[in-house]
Amino acid sequence: MDAELNDTGQRRWERQCIDRTLRGESAAFGELYDAYAERVYERVLMPTLGNAAAAEDALAETFRIAWQKLGDFEPGKVSIYYWLARIAKNKALDMHRAKKVSGRVLANFESLLGPLCTPHESPEQLLEHEVSRHAVGEAVQATLGELNERYRQAIELRFLQDLSRETCAEQLGVKLGTFDVLILRALRAFRKNWEERMQRPSREVALP
Repeated sequence: MDAELNDTGQRRWERQCIDRTLRGESAAFGELYDAYAERVYERVLMPTLGNAAAAEDALAETFRIAWQKLGDFEPGKVSIYYWLARIAKNKALDMHRAKKVSGRVLANFESLLGPLCTPHESPEQLLEHEVSRHAVGEAVQATLGELNERYRQAIELRFLQDLSRETCAEQLGVKLGTFDVLILRALRAFRKNWEERMQRPSREVALP
């Protein structure tokens, strides 16, 4: 019975914090952060990501999303912790998918951008311009999204799916020689957009 009363009191406190936050009291959201951030980090993010830096980034992103969507939260018989944990889990899975992409790109980056490197520049240097390694996948996907569809398809088929030149040409419906020209142009466009992206000011996510 005492546990039930304590649980009811906890839900009431959460509801008050939510209401105060929605009225513009950012300090109330800070109370929710103080109450649940460590638990989300230790029980959800670290076991899923296994990397402290990535888990810390995911934690900040989790509470940024929660702040933006707090009005959508529907209080019930469970703690808001489970809503936060679900956001965190989804964010961690997104980062895992991005990490898989970054792993493939890192593994093939020398062949991907090798023809475009200057004599004094390594492919790895292109990846270290203000971008941490765990964010490479997201940056690569964003850069690919800025290319025209034909260029993006060529790079994804050849370097992310690791298909042969012949298979890529067949899937794109072009001759092998045409594909070779296409992929070179695609890589030049990728590098141009990548360098422009790396020159943009970095923005750190901060809690309100």
